[in-house]
Amino acid sequence: MSKIKSSFFCQNCGYESVKWAGQCPSCQQWNTFVEEVSQKKITGGKNNWNDYHAEKRISRSIALHEVQNKKEKRIPTADAELNRVLGGGIVPGSLVLIAGEPGIGKSTLFLQNGLSLENITVLYISGEESEQQIKMRAERMKNNFANGSTENFYLLTETSTATIFQEIKKLKPQLVIVDSIQTLQTPSIESSAGSVSQIRECAAEFQRFAKETNTPVFLIGHITKDGSIAGPKILEHMVDTVLQFEGDRHYAYRILRTLKNRFGSTAELGIYEMTSEGMRGIVNPSEILITQKEEALSGIAIAATIEGVRPLLIEVQALVTPSVYGTPQRTATGFDLRRLQLLLAVLEKKGGFHFGVKDVFLNIAGGIKIEDPSIDLAVLCALLSSYEDVPIAQQICFAGEVGLSGEIRAVNRIDQRIAEAEKLGFEKIIVSKYNRKGIDKTSHKNIEVIPFGRVEEVYQYLF
Repeated sequence: MSKIKSSFFCQNCGYESVKWAGQCPSCQQWNTFVEEVSQKKITGGKNNWNDYHAEKRISRSIALHEVQNKKEKRIPTADAELNRVLGGGIVPGSLVLIAGEPGIGKSTLFLQNGLSLENITVLYISGEESEQQIKMRAERMKNNFANGSTENFYLLTETSTATIFQEIKKLKPQLVIVDSIQTLQTPSIESSAGSVSQIRECAAEFQRFAKETNTPVFLIGHITKDGSIAGPKILEHMVDTVLQFEGDRHYAYRILRTLKNRFGSTAELGIYEMTSEGMRGIVNPSEILITQKEEALSGIAIAATIEGVRPLLIEVQALVTPSVYGTPQRTATGFDLRRLQLLLAVLEKKGGFHFGVKDVFLNIAGGIKIEDPSIDLAVLCALLSSYEDVPIAQQICFAGEVGLSGEIRAVNRIDQRIAEAEKLGFEKIIVSKYNRKGIDKTSHKNIEVIPFGRVEEVYQYLF
């Protein structure tokens, strides 16, 4: 009998070692090595997918100029937000990984998308729920369930990949949804489900199936307590697209963000609202990200930002109070803390404002995280508004990056930002004077564009 081969795997990054170590040499984490059996058993060879479709796939070398340039046909879903994030729809043969907090709505989102696809055979594989539980959740989504498209929607509650691929060969689905990859187990490896070697091998089997049969596969994944995707890092390298589903469970809004996409932009963003009937895509997120107020309040400024190709208007909230303790606090939610400290240093140096003796708290309303530097001007004006305790007029918004010397720098796609502000009824937008060339004055008749070059000029205008 052959000796069973075992290795030690880092549960954090998937690093493999022949012996146990206290600290992982790859990710520097302590006490993360676990012994796992890595010897594969011979189980009748790999799955052969040549007979899956009528056309045979021949593996041979081919010159680049011989490759036929066919336009890739995408499968559009009924969810406009998911189409946007994926880059225009589902690409045949793609492997998509979706990760998020427990209870955030991953299973709900992809169950309703599977139900809404008409004339496409969908196989929903669940290792976490029974058929009755999935049926109860599907009936709650009345709008999707009433389409009559459930004849092509099949359920399979199984965790063994050998049984799963036998069912796939019988059914020949056009889309496969796996919930979740951490619950699956391949018989070729003798270790428990959810271990590094199991996740890697199960994902490799689905990758082989997706590429050889040109069938798209969605893998729903878990995350660890520090927010990273559970399993080895190679899992993210193997798949074509990595989506992060995030949001506060205490709020109704969810954000679908792209971390990796081989078929589209990684800057796209999808916003959903969790309702009793499932996930509802938000067509105009600017309206939900701006709080409707009856009176003007100090410390609030509206910024015109861009996420992917979508312009958004967001509300920046700032609170500046005298510091009770010796060291002043700096707290930022949804905004880079180092960027906030940089803007405070600019105000200290160029404006003479003594923020060194003040506690500063900054929040981006709606639980959204923004990395666009064009909201610098709005952050700076919200800080000044709270410092002076003077509210900014509700019909003014801002779009500009602030440099270290106090100058207001130009931002890209200024016309889209102005058009979004005009659509939402804003009367004035303050921009950089270096953006004048990119502004089409004839198309913006209902909004006044006010250009400034320095932070001091904006302060004199507002306060």
